Amino acid sequence: MSHRLGVAVGLLILSGFLASSAQTSDAPVQPQRPGYTGDAACLSCHKSEATSYLHTAHHLTSQLPTAQSIHGLFQAGANTLTIVDPTNHDGEPGLLFKMESRDNRFFETALSGFTPNFQRRTESIDIVTGSGKRGQTYLYWQADRLFELPISFWSDGNQWINSPGYSNGTADFARPINPACMECHATYLQPLSDDPATNLFRRDSFVPGISCETCHGRGAAHVAHHAGKPAAPSKSADDTILNPARFSRDRQVELCALCHNGIQRESLAAAFSYIPGRPLSEFFKPIPSPAVEHPDVHGNQVGLLQRSRCFLSSPSMTCSTCHNTHSPEQAAASYSSRCLTCHQWQSCAVSKKLGSRIASNCIDCHMPVEPTTVIVSETAGKEVHATMRNHWIKIYPDAHLP
Repeated sequence: MSHRLGVAVGLLILSGFLASSAQTSDAPVQPQRPGYTGDAACLSCHKSEATSYLHTAHHLTSQLPTAQSIHGLFQAGANTLTIVDPTNHDGEPGLLFKMESRDNRFFETALSGFTPNFQRRTESIDIVTGSGKRGQTYLYWQADRLFELPISFWSDGNQWINSPGYSNGTADFARPINPACMECHATYLQPLSDDPATNLFRRDSFVPGISCETCHGRGAAHVAHHAGKPAAPSKSADDTILNPARFSRDRQVELCALCHNGIQRESLAAAFSYIPGRPLSEFFKPIPSPAVEHPDVHGNQVGLLQRSRCFLSSPSMTCSTCHNTHSPEQAAASYSSRCLTCHQWQSCAVSKKLGSRIASNCIDCHMPVEPTTVIVSETAGKEVHATMRNHWIKIYPDAHLP
């Protein structure tokens, strides 16, 4: 099958700081996917990695709604987004949204029209997407169909905004969520149609977050093989489970590219069918590298990395050279130590001005944070742009000095 993916909601989130161990320990086994066991089966032998992983943005990229998992503000005075003030005197109908919680459930309500005869529509928050680092977008079920709610929470400024993809000034709740979107925000959600644009799913199949088996493959044979045996060293050979550290460089990078390569790609296979270690080209058509000198920062993070001189001249460099998948992300400047394994800080021209303190932050100069034109929310006459770190490592003359 072939289709274009254009769901920007999925890319609101890449990292987060809250953890909920209960979500992982209670994560359902996946009966619709033979051979999968769920994260709880990993904890007994891999406690250190599994416990640390609970705090990562990947694990928190989708959750069930709780007071802890939802970052949006529901207290009076902070739970309303006014698009058109209903008290205006120009005859335009008012439009506002209220976010409310009651009986341990959470809701978005649209109120449109003229005071006091508002038209109201209320839907519950059923799935939280986004770890909260940048923001969160919320989804709701209508029978077995999954939709995006119209209002998202933006962490910068602790503000409610129109969800990306929705037009400003409408009380619309109709944006469907397709399998490709959920593939990068959940371990599993079984589509009930072969149509790649479907939003029809088996609700009880939902396994939130990106789990161990997303990267390591199905774990039932591994668990059975080691049942009752002492835990083997994490780097020991074991053909009952996939270990990305043993993949070739291309396959390691492609494992990340499954989701970190932009939103415009053409699929060759059904969502949730990717097998770690297999060529990504078996599941998606390759994305051509943009020819422009400065492509949008969100266009393709893996593709941008692959254009970097560091990557081209370092045969062993992968995403894991800097990122520890099992641990929460660190402050960006801390990754400068990775740069200095190959580079000498004295070789940087700016060192003549800043001296040795240049070594404390290579990242903001050579991988600057930039706004993207891909994820934009227009809210009440204002535009909110997501910002992302550019993974094309090079010299940016206009970058701010650390």
